[in-house]
Amino acid sequence: MRKQNIYNLLLLVSISVVLTSCFSTKNYQRAEDELMNKNAFKKDSVAHDTVSMALISWRELFTDPILQSYIEEGLTNNIDIKIALQQIIAAEAYLKQGKAAYFPTLTGNAQYTHQENSENSQFGSSFPSLDSYELSGTLSWEADIWGKIRSNKRAYHASYLQTVAAHTAVKSELIAQIADIYYQLISVDEQIKITEETIKNRAQSVETTNALKEAGSVTEVGVKQTEAQLYTAQALLIDLKNQSWLLENTLSVLLGKTPESITRGSLENQHIPNSLATGVPSQLLSNRPDLIAAEYDLIQAFELSNVARSNFYPSLTLTASGGLQSLEFDNFFNANSLFATIVGGITQPVFNSRKIRSQYEASLAQQEQARLRFKQTFLTANKEVSDALYSYKAATDKIEINQKEYKAYSLASEYSNELLNNGLANYLEVLRAQEYALNSQLGLVTSKYDQLKSIINLYKALGGGWK
Repeated sequence: MRKQNIYNLLLLVSISVVLTSCFSTKNYQRAEDELMNKNAFKKDSVAHDTVSMALISWRELFTDPILQSYIEEGLTNNIDIKIALQQIIAAEAYLKQGKAAYFPTLTGNAQYTHQENSENSQFGSSFPSLDSYELSGTLSWEADIWGKIRSNKRAYHASYLQTVAAHTAVKSELIAQIADIYYQLISVDEQIKITEETIKNRAQSVETTNALKEAGSVTEVGVKQTEAQLYTAQALLIDLKNQSWLLENTLSVLLGKTPESITRGSLENQHIPNSLATGVPSQLLSNRPDLIAAEYDLIQAFELSNVARSNFYPSLTLTASGGLQSLEFDNFFNANSLFATIVGGITQPVFNSRKIRSQYEASLAQQEQARLRFKQTFLTANKEVSDALYSYKAATDKIEINQKEYKAYSLASEYSNELLNNGLANYLEVLRAQEYALNSQLGLVTSKYDQLKSIINLYKALGGGWK
């Protein structure tokens, strides 16, 4: 009899192995090169180089030691970074659960039962009360015939890797934000310096125009216009200092601390890489954490579709239980109190109010949503790389033109002052030339910041900012 039970159990296991060989869940495969192809980028916007900028560490790009220290501090103390890290820990816990699904489950049970029987019941007159004692364990295991457990494990793994990629995306964004605000601060510092020098010069101009008025060379109108220019510069200085204050507060929060004064370098000491080697298109986006996360989201949805599909098929379960059971505690640990049960069965869903089919259809729709999100993320990444590359080139070209423009306006301002002193120019021409020179100088600072900003955008677009 025992041999027959063993044969039945082996037969049941053999059936599961045969069924497993007949069917397995689908494996995820990326749609080949519909997206990731060399023609995905504008031909003139990408330098086909063997070394990709996406592989460069942020330390090699942002060489200002003060900025580097702030980035290190932000990566350590930023609240968003810590939140993303907790998401990784939660996903890792589910990953461990997915790996453990292959093993059987074991539950223990200790039970004492006291029963008072009715005297009119079948056994009430013989057994008015009953006490029973039980100590048992139940072992259950489900064979992964259709790959449901395997697909669940893969889904948990994809979810875990998605949170890791999301964590690196937060790092990339944080580095970009810190660098951007730092560059804004040093640009505003330069504009404050220019404006303070302008205020000093315009205060002297007010004295000069008053003297020229006394000499009959200019009218009161010229004096008031000069004063108005001075007030305009003073108002501009207030706005710039306010902007600097707000930027310091913003950077402090990114560093995970209360607002405080921010130490920084100067705009002229920022070094731009000599060559922005961007690499071939297949390399360009390989490190983008948001694109990596989007694909893992697609993989998870794909595996969950496998799980939903496997629910159409029967499940094979084996359950074994055993322990001690007795009506008297004195005999509880007696060999005659031992019991054991082994149950093997196949369960096939037949009618379940369409729940399984609805879950499967919903999983396919969710998988298509994930695929579309992945495609949208890729298209957005493509755009951001193209935008950053062209913006860098445009900002570099504009700096050269702004420098020529400022030089021309500076000479025009000097010449206008000389002509005015010799009575050969209208003071309005002098004021206009000075205003143009100031705006041009401030514009040159803005163009230099735009160049630094385009490098930040390019580095973030290539996904290398988190390294």
